[in-house]
Amino acid sequence: MIRVLIADDHALARSGLSAMLGVQPDIEVAGTAGDGAEAVAQARLLRPDVVLMDVRMPRMDGIEATRRVRAEPGGPAVLVLTTFDLDQYVYEALRAGAGGFLLKDAPPGQIAEAVRTVAAGQALLAPAVTRRLIERFLSVPPGGGTALERLTAREREVLEHVGRGRSNAEIAEVLHLSEATVKTHLSRVLTKAGLRDRVAAVVFAYEQGLVRAGETG
Repeated sequence: MIRVLIADDHALARSGLSAMLGVQPDIEVAGTAGDGAEAVAQARLLRPDVVLMDVRMPRMDGIEATRRVRAEPGGPAVLVLTTFDLDQYVYEALRAGAGGFLLKDAPPGQIAEAVRTVAAGQALLAPAVTRRLIERFLSVPPGGGTALERLTAREREVLEHVGRGRSNAEIAEVLHLSEATVKTHLSRVLTKAGLRDRVAAVVFAYEQGLVRAGETG
């Protein structure tokens, strides 16, 4: 059973998400929170597997709440909910440790599946949305740096494709490699660059200038 904490300052949103997730056979709504500070406190008390975190909330926003929740030993995964057009801080939420994000108007089935994905320790990457968010809000510094220099040419190539939002299967097809080989290269990238997951790898690819705003796959 996946235990979920829902953090949103709108009571209607909390009740709607609770009702939607509550009917899933493998998901249990452990509790709700009306702001970021309450989300941090409830996460410590209830020990959920996943926190659905709104970005704009009173007292403490979702970014700071995400940072604090993820800093806890054995802290839950965080799935950020965003309206996209308003939440220019989603990039910072990913930097704070969020495992991914969804649009608030995503279909119920997609939200439930996203909870399962993040609970399983995988990063949630909707390629088109990921690119648009980062392209809109990320200022890319010059490329280079020690972490990037540690990567082999093939590892950089894999990282670049990850930054463009491609799946392992798609990267394998483009580079004429097996999917297992792509997974191995990506694992080495994460280790060498000190990255948490695939979402962090996307951000890193943009930061290092391997992928730039406005570029497409």
